[in-house]
Amino acid sequence: RGGGRGGRGGGRGGGAGKKVIVEPHERVQGVFISRGKEDTIVTKNMVVGESVYGEKRISVEDGENKIEYRVWNPFRSKLCAAILGGVEHVHMKPGSKVLYLGAASGTTVSHVSDLVGPDGIVYAVEFSHRSGRDLINVAKKRPNIVPIIEDARHPHKYRMLVGMVDTIFADVAQPDQARIVAINAHSFLKNEGHCVVSIKANCIDSTAAAESVFASEVQKL
Repeated sequence: RGGGRGGRGGGRGGGAGKKVIVEPHERVQGVFISRGKEDTIVTKNMVVGESVYGEKRISVEDGENKIEYRVWNPFRSKLCAAILGGVEHVHMKPGSKVLYLGAASGTTVSHVSDLVGPDGIVYAVEFSHRSGRDLINVAKKRPNIVPIIEDARHPHKYRMLVGMVDTIFADVAQPDQARIVAINAHSFLKNEGHCVVSIKANCIDSTAAAESVFASEVQKL
């Protein structure tokens, strides 16, 4: 694996800056599009020289400085898929404070960390200890991630760690997800704040049609 990765690195550094043009995304602040043979969605890497989950990195020369971007894979991140699919607002931008419920191993969380930048903060809640270990390792290098290994059903357990947030992003794949979002919003969401919820119809009611599950969840919220 090491050898392969090194080879890839050579490709990244070797004149990649000349061929690739990176421009800001038209709708989503803090997200960029890399124009090349194939257009990809990228975020500005907060920890230069480090990949989080083996994703490709792109260096672009900006005068004297080199800026590094990380490719964001829509097949591994629902939030990226939503941006690619044309969702109008993700309600996150540089400087935002985000409560991320269902952080898993921190793949998407790492890109949200890039997006909100050093002035923002991501409170990342994950119940599984196994995923939580990976999440903590991601957070070690990213000072704007606060990893919280706790059940999102009990926000009072982490109330001492989380400040008021601009946005709650939820990807908890639980039947009572709407309730979980609501109780967390009650504790931590600022007035005029926003929730971005990823609804996995199968997890809520595997017998009903997806459309009706989505409609009833929106109704609950």
